[in-house]
Amino acid sequence: MEGEFINGFSKLPKEEKLRFISDVMNDPDFPSEAASYWHPEKQEIFDAFSENTISNFYLPFGIAPNFLINNKVYHVPMVVEESSVVAAASAAAKFWSVRGGFQAKVISTIKKGHVHFVWLDDFNILKEAFGAIKIKLMDETSSLTANMRERGGGIIHIELEDFSQKLNNYYRIAVDFQTADSMGANFINSVLEAMAGAFRNFILGTFPEKADRLEIIMSILSNHVPDCRVDSYLSCPIEQLDTIDENFTGKEFANKFKTAVDIACIDPYRAATHNKGIMNGIDPVVIVTGNDFRAVEAGVHAWAASSGTYKSISQVNLDGNNFKFSLSMPLAIGTVGGLTSLHPMAKRAMQILGNPSASELMTIIASVGLASNFSAIRALITKGIQQGHMKMHLSNILLSFNLEPFQKAEIEAYFHEKKISHKAVQNYINEHFLNNAL
Repeated sequence: MEGEFINGFSKLPKEEKLRFISDVMNDPDFPSEAASYWHPEKQEIFDAFSENTISNFYLPFGIAPNFLINNKVYHVPMVVEESSVVAAASAAAKFWSVRGGFQAKVISTIKKGHVHFVWLDDFNILKEAFGAIKIKLMDETSSLTANMRERGGGIIHIELEDFSQKLNNYYRIAVDFQTADSMGANFINSVLEAMAGAFRNFILGTFPEKADRLEIIMSILSNHVPDCRVDSYLSCPIEQLDTIDENFTGKEFANKFKTAVDIACIDPYRAATHNKGIMNGIDPVVIVTGNDFRAVEAGVHAWAASSGTYKSISQVNLDGNNFKFSLSMPLAIGTVGGLTSLHPMAKRAMQILGNPSASELMTIIASVGLASNFSAIRALITKGIQQGHMKMHLSNILLSFNLEPFQKAEIEAYFHEKKISHKAVQNYINEHFLNNAL
């Protein structure tokens, strides 16, 4: 076995962590390089966001301008490392800005959590006592929910659910929450853990002889949030698509576009990539506003598979002479608390968006996801995805060479209509610049 274990790494000062990792790498220059990415004034804030931090990993903070959403213009901040994502979202925003823009609506904002438990006795005992149990759960958590209730949120519904047919002796208490403008994960989990304790105490006090028949397994929110949902759509007369590509009429484009989306509705292999194209737009806005993109991803993919087959979360409807492209998705995010309130650039991102409420931010995020999906499908059914993507990729390739501006311009012009690869660029440089220098 190569390498070495280390005890107490988390307790070491940052400089000692860096020295250890430098020794592991056998690279004495690494500490100074890592330190060069520290923020001169705010590093203490960034260090507190995670564990065992030794440096910062920078990603570009870009803007996709001119999103017309519900008749309001937004210039949307996005944090993403894939060069074509912001360009694709911006292109779709511009195209639809003169065709009515995006229409988006929050359907509901209910989030759910559960107390999972095993009950080794007659379930009817719990069913009959559940009215009293609910009162106990509400009473025992009233101090935790007081502030949320003042903001219009709190506990909406409590239900006892029987899953013993799927897993022996397994049951759960399902709790619906409203969390106002916060994502609410910590709030929900705190309430659920308090409910678990109250439930245990109820059984102990009411049925002391059955106390050993109850085992609390865990108390946790769910990232499957089908009742915290937003819809967004684009719509225009089909003839307004006539100019979208020189090789298609608007009707031909609309029909081919619909077929492409329909394929993603029946083919999980295509659906996975199709939905990834939606998340290309969603994740960068979730990240830049300080929200949890992993939770959003989990919720979206659970939603996409909720019918029993993984499929597209967007769809196309051609009604007479009208083209409608729509997206329906779960989205649990917040605009207060957590990283949104702590990260200085997340605060700035919210300012750029006009400091929206959580519901308004849901409409923005969903619309950017739909824009990203539109651009991807448009490229796929016309010129292909690689032409635009590789054009952006060429810029990244050129960064790896020490070139003068005129040389970069010459290479970009040469590869304008040609297949791009790192090897092809290297060959061009060797032939036209290095040989000429000899």
